[in-house]
Amino acid sequence: MTSSREFAAIVLAAGKGTRMKSRTHKVLHPIAGRPMLDHLLATVDALQPTRKVVVVGAGRDQLEQALGERADTCLQEPQLGTGHAVQQAEESLSEHTGDVLVLYGDVPFVKGETMRAMLDRLHAEDAPKVVVLGFEPDEPGHYGRVIADADGRIEKMVEFKDASDEERACRLCNSGVMAARGADMFDLLRRVGNDNAQGEYYLVDIVNIANADGDTCAVISAEAPEEVTGINSRAELAAAEAQWQREQREHWMAEGVTLRAPETVFFSYDTELAPDVTIDPNVVFGPGVSVATGAHIKSFSHLEGARVGEGAQVGPYARLRPGAVMEKDSFVGNFVEMKKATLGEGAKASHLTYLGDAEVGAGANIGAGTITCNYDGYFKHKTVIGERAFIGSNSALIAPVRIGADAIVAAGSAVSRDVGDGDLRMVRGEQVVKPGWADRFHDAMKKKKAAAKK
Repeated sequence: MTSSREFAAIVLAAGKGTRMKSRTHKVLHPIAGRPMLDHLLATVDALQPTRKVVVVGAGRDQLEQALGERADTCLQEPQLGTGHAVQQAEESLSEHTGDVLVLYGDVPFVKGETMRAMLDRLHAEDAPKVVVLGFEPDEPGHYGRVIADADGRIEKMVEFKDASDEERACRLCNSGVMAARGADMFDLLRRVGNDNAQGEYYLVDIVNIANADGDTCAVISAEAPEEVTGINSRAELAAAEAQWQREQREHWMAEGVTLRAPETVFFSYDTELAPDVTIDPNVVFGPGVSVATGAHIKSFSHLEGARVGEGAQVGPYARLRPGAVMEKDSFVGNFVEMKKATLGEGAKASHLTYLGDAEVGAGANIGAGTITCNYDGYFKHKTVIGERAFIGSNSALIAPVRIGADAIVAAGSAVSRDVGDGDLRMVRGEQVVKPGWADRFHDAMKKKKAAAKK
């Protein structure tokens, strides 16, 4: 998705976010494993803007570090309102001749289609000076109202406290998101005053100034109020997460994924699922997971940074950590953990196993309680297990070590040297049997205990 119009995006993120009560900047709090600001920037990037400018203030260092080279920043200090914030980006956009789209870092869900529609409306036949994004919430409450005619031409923008009863009856509210040609935006802002109760310069005033000049301003409506939901507190952050998860569950079911209890499954922003994947209740996807067709993710499993192949089975109660790869028809069962390990086609680790820094060949069987001992306290080392190898239960494979194809490691072995193809390796202490020793021990201890009571 790209925009046919050259435009720059200004993202306002200078607020202190005091209601969040956090040392982390408000717009860096994650939704589905991704900072809310990055959700917004990803949508903007899909439209291929010529420039992106993020207006920073409180928490400036955090934002600049998080953004890196992905966007320019400009400082708003002190913070004197939304109009004043947009003005701070003028110098950064001094050579920009296209449109300007004003967005908010704590309003992360504005859709790309909506942004593009705003830019297109700006270049309609009536050539509005400003385009406003409106929305119709279930409870308009104290939102500012957008008074417009049937064609979306704005007659008046009015704050709730200044609105008449008739104007308050209007359900079309102002989201704060706006678009204008760059030159128009900054010319109008220079005429905005701060003669109001807060002594601030409000972006919304550019609409009334343009109207007073006899120019046209227009409004388009968001598809749903949730698209312009602002996030200012932990409760609103949780609500935004819930909203995003609901939408993703609907999306994946529409794409052919079976969710047995949708409300209990949680996705990451980048989860990739193929059709005919089945996901049981209480599964969590962290970032970086892809699951191929026919795979089955069973209850209470947690996946992050993992690739699950066609027809593979995970869990229940399994954990796949970054670098875990399960090839076609492989299987991990309950209480199995994989990290930076590959389980070959048809290989299985059915229960109570840790596979770290390991490569397991096709058709191999990893017995219960097996551990790849990959860390010596200073460095990580790799374990390689050949095709069709059989690792007996309660074995410790002390890396670096290689187990050959078709080899067998006897249960209870601690293997620290390579095992050849087709070999059996048994590493156990010698079993010692002392006939009658236990009976004599019990008799002696019972007599001692009886004597102690006298």
